[in-house]
Amino acid sequence: MPVRDAVFEDSEEICALIEEHAVYEDNHDLKLDRAEMSGHLFGPDPKAWVLIATPPGEPGTVAGFAFCSWNFSTWEARPGIWLDDLFVRPAHRRFGLGSELLDELRNRTSGRVEWDMQAGNEKGEAFYAQLGAEPVPGWIRYRWRP
Repeated sequence: MPVRDAVFEDSEEICALIEEHAVYEDNHDLKLDRAEMSGHLFGPDPKAWVLIATPPGEPGTVAGFAFCSWNFSTWEARPGIWLDDLFVRPAHRRFGLGSELLDELRNRTSGRVEWDMQAGNEKGEAFYAQLGAEPVPGWIRYRWRP
C-alpha cells in the first residue's frame, strides 16, 4: 500500500519534507527543531499526525506526506480533518500519490477534510478541482499569533 501512518522513525524525513515544501513555496528560511516536532507528533500528548506516501515498488522510500490534525464542526456535529500540508516530492509526482493521500484522509472521517492553498497555485487548483474539492466562498481565515 503506498500510504501508511508515520512512525517515530519517520521524524527526520517528516521534517525534511516540511522544509522542502517550504522551499517549493519560496520560503527558504524554515528550519525545524526535530526533537520538538517529534514530540508534537509522537509524544505522550500528540497534537498532529502524518500519513506517508511511498512510490510504487519502493516501500522504503518516502515520496510525500499529509500532515494533519483533527478538528470539529459544530454545524455538522462531527469531527473532521485539517490538512496542514500535502506535499509530494517532484521526482515522485504523477504516480497518483497525492490522490492516494487524500483518499486515505476521506476514509478516516465522515466529516469535512479542509485545507488552505496558497493563492495563485494553478496546478493545485486544477488538482483539487479534479478530485471534486471546491473553494469555500464567503470565509476569511484569521490568524492570532502569540
